[in-house]
Amino acid sequence: MLSKPDLSTDYLGLKLKSPIVPSASPLSESVHMIRKMEDQGAGAVVMHSLFEEQILHEGHRLDHYLDYGADTFAEALSYFPKAESYHVGPERYLDHIRRAREAVDIPVIASLNGISNGGWIDYAEYMQEAGASALELNIYYVPTNPAMSGADVERRYVDIVRSVKSRISIPLAVKIGPHFSSIGNMVQQLSDAGADAVVMFNRFYQPDVDLDKLEVAPHLVLSAPNEMRLPLRWVAILYGRVPIDFAITSGVHTYDSVLKCLMVGANVTMMASELLVHGVERIRQVLDSISEWMTEREYESIKQMRGSMSQLSVREPSAFERANYMKELQSWSAQNFVYGV
Repeated sequence: MLSKPDLSTDYLGLKLKSPIVPSASPLSESVHMIRKMEDQGAGAVVMHSLFEEQILHEGHRLDHYLDYGADTFAEALSYFPKAESYHVGPERYLDHIRRAREAVDIPVIASLNGISNGGWIDYAEYMQEAGASALELNIYYVPTNPAMSGADVERRYVDIVRSVKSRISIPLAVKIGPHFSSIGNMVQQLSDAGADAVVMFNRFYQPDVDLDKLEVAPHLVLSAPNEMRLPLRWVAILYGRVPIDFAITSGVHTYDSVLKCLMVGANVTMMASELLVHGVERIRQVLDSISEWMTEREYESIKQMRGSMSQLSVREPSAFERANYMKELQSWSAQNFVYGV
């Protein structure tokens, strides 16, 4: 009887029992749901994000309470609010990390989302103290100033990563978007700045226009499977070239998408949309299908297959570059067009 393949993997220096990691989403707002994701086979879980704006907002509120009545006599203690009379969002987030770490055995990865090099970075250290196994830094920055150069944008990312890394000793992953002129160089810079992993790619939510209200309206669209191809390509190209771990997010929905990501060199794959739509039970279903596929093809472990389809390993390395683009166009023309009609 064939033994089951080993689905464990390494990510951020952590040993994970499986390569599926639920990414930051509302699912992790419940300790019960985090425990359920562990039961279904998740290798780790990324907490929902704590945003720079939340931290700054709480700071402004606290300053207001402390400054209010400052010129009155010292005995006027009623001016200071009782602890239970106001809600401190960031503190609740830290408490959530503590409770999650006590409830599960898998790594709990905190998520910090911001765009500047300011006081909110202190919370990286607080998350570590709360028990986070690692930190995912989501630099969700949309440069809108025409005077800001690409080099300026890159410098902002690198400076933030250096600042955060200087505050913590736990591993650091950086979640980035695809909008850099040189993805490879950007990943190299992040690695040099101390990042232990990159998560590819962030999905920048696009606004819409409400024609009835004549307003700009938020429009959330869950990921689609074809979105996986962009990070798939870049992980395949950078695997073995930049000394950093890789996580692929966006478009990971099925067992075959997980396998493809691992084969090009990803340490883990991250899911959110698939779990939000079909439930966290999908984790176990996908893992069972992966195990079955590996058994049929006599793969013994994730480690054995990882990177086997990266650019460094395939017979046609140019397939990940421009040559594949031309081949695709020729293939489409030959199969789908009837000339002279």
